Amino acid sequence: MDFDFNLILVPVTLILGVIWLLDKLWLKQHKKAKTSNSKELQAAQDNLANKKAAYIQTLSEHNMFHENSDQDLETINVIDAPMPVKQAEREYREAKRLANQSISQKSTQSSKEHFLIRWAHDYFPVLAIVLVVRSFIVEPFNIPSSSMVPTLYTGDFVAVNKYAYGIRLPLTYNKVINVGEPQHGDVVVFRYPENPKIYYIKRIIGLPGDEVSFNKGQLSVNGQPVPSEQVEFTADEALTNQLYTPVKSSDPSREWDLSPENAAMVAQSEESGARYFQEKLGEHTYLRRYLSPDLVRAEYSDFLQQPIEYDGSWSVKVPEGNYFVMGDNSDRSEDGRYWGYVPDENLAGKAVYVWMHKKPGLSNLPTFSHNRAID
Repeated sequence: MDFDFNLILVPVTLILGVIWLLDKLWLKQHKKAKTSNSKELQAAQDNLANKKAAYIQTLSEHNMFHENSDQDLETINVIDAPMPVKQAEREYREAKRLANQSISQKSTQSSKEHFLIRWAHDYFPVLAIVLVVRSFIVEPFNIPSSSMVPTLYTGDFVAVNKYAYGIRLPLTYNKVINVGEPQHGDVVVFRYPENPKIYYIKRIIGLPGDEVSFNKGQLSVNGQPVPSEQVEFTADEALTNQLYTPVKSSDPSREWDLSPENAAMVAQSEESGARYFQEKLGEHTYLRRYLSPDLVRAEYSDFLQQPIEYDGSWSVKVPEGNYFVMGDNSDRSEDGRYWGYVPDENLAGKAVYVWMHKKPGLSNLPTFSHNRAID
C-alpha cells in the first residue's frame, strides 16, 4: 500500500468546499443559473402542452387524427385542412418555438456559471462524504504482499476501522478524540516509520512497555510464552498461487525472471513444506506460518544487530508510545524485527474484514468468495 489517497482527496475537497462556500455566501452564480428563466420556461412548457392538446382535439374533430394511433403530428398535412385546424396548427408551432427559445435562454444563462462553481456544487457534497467516511469511519486497503499469509493474501481488500484507536485529522494525523487503544494480536494498518508515505499491515505483538522475546521458535510477551501449537492447514490453491508476483526481467535477452506459471510453481513448492502454528495472543487466535528450514536463509537485522532465524533468539523492550509488530508469514515478512517500532501517531486503523479479493492484472475480475473477518 504505497499511496495515500488522502493526499489528493483532502486538497481537492477543501478547494471545492471553499469555492462552494464563497458562491453560497457571496457570488451566488449557481443560484442565478439555477433559477434564471425557470418561471418563463415552465410557462412556455405549460403553454406548449395546452396548445398541443388543443391541436390534437381540433384534428380529432375533423377526423384527421386518432388519439390511440402512433401518428406523428409533424407529418400531418394541413394545407387543405379547414381553417380551425390551420389556426390550431399555427398556435401549436408558435408555442413549440417559444418553448425551445426558453430552453436556449436557460442554457445560455447556465453557461455564464464558472465551471469551478458548477464542479463545486456537483462534486463537493459527494467528496465531503467520502472524506468523512474514509478519514473517520472505515477505509479500504489493498494487500500488496504475502507478509500476512495465511491471515491475508496478496490481492485481498480489507476494511480498516479508522476510529478504533482514536479520531485523527487527515494528513496531519493528530488525534483529536481518544476512542480506544491497540490490543495484543490486533491486525493494524500503519504508516511505515522509515517512509510514512507507505502503508504496512502487520499484527501487534508488543504494547508500550512490553518485553517481547523469541527463543528457538517460541514467541513470548513479558516472559509469558504465547500459546502455540502446530496444526494441519490446507491453503487455498488459488490464493497460494499468488504468493509471488511475476517479475519482468530487465535483461532484454530474457522475457521474464519469473513468469506467471513459474511464480505459481515456486509458490506451490514453498507451500508444500510450510509449517503452521496456531497462536493465541490477547483475544485473537490466528495461524503463524514458517517455511521449511531448507528454504530459509538467515537475514541480518540492523535493528536487532543479529541474523534472524527460527532456531535463534532475540529480545526487545517496547518504548512508551510505540508498538512492536510482526507479520504472520514469519519467514517472508519485513516487520519490526528488521526496522524497529511503530509510533502511536503512525497508526491508521484496525483491519477488521476482508470484503473483496482481486487477482493482480487488469483482466482479472474481483471475487467475493474469500470474504472473512480478520482475527
